[in-house]
Amino acid sequence: MSRVRRTVMQMARRLRQQSSAVTPSQLALMGSLERLGPLTLSELALAEAISAPAVSRTVRILEEEGMVSREAVEDDRRAARVSLTPKAKRVLASIRNQRNAWLAERIGQLTPRQAADLERGIAAIERILEHREIPTEGGR
Repeated sequence: MSRVRRTVMQMARRLRQQSSAVTPSQLALMGSLERLGPLTLSELALAEAISAPAVSRTVRILEEEGMVSREAVEDDRRAARVSLTPKAKRVLASIRNQRNAWLAERIGQLTPRQAADLERGIAAIERILEHREIPTEGGR
C-alpha cells in the first residue's frame, strides 16, 4: 500500500511542478469553479472541504490577480457568488497543456506493454476514487 500511496503522491507532486502560475490551493479552488460553475464562498469551502476563512483568503488573492470575480447573490446581499474570469480559464488551459505535454513525453518513452500496464493501473485507481468519502463538519 505504501508503494501505491508514494507513487501517486510523487506523480501529483511532479505534475504540480510543471507550472508555477498559481499555488496549489489557488489551483484547487479554480478547478472546483471550473467543474462546478459559480459558487458562493460557503459552497466553495464545502466543495474543497476547507475552512471558510481559508477560502475567503484564497479568493481574495485570486480576485486581486484577476482570476475570479464576485457577484452579489440576489436573495442574500451578504453572500457573493464567485466565478472564473476569462484570464483564469486561459491560465487553467495553459497549466493543463503543460502537464499533458509532460505526461505525453514520459508515456511515449514506455514500451507497449508498460503503456498497457499503466492503462490497467489507471482503471484501478479510478475505481478507488469512485468511493470518495464525504467530509464531515470539522474534519477532512
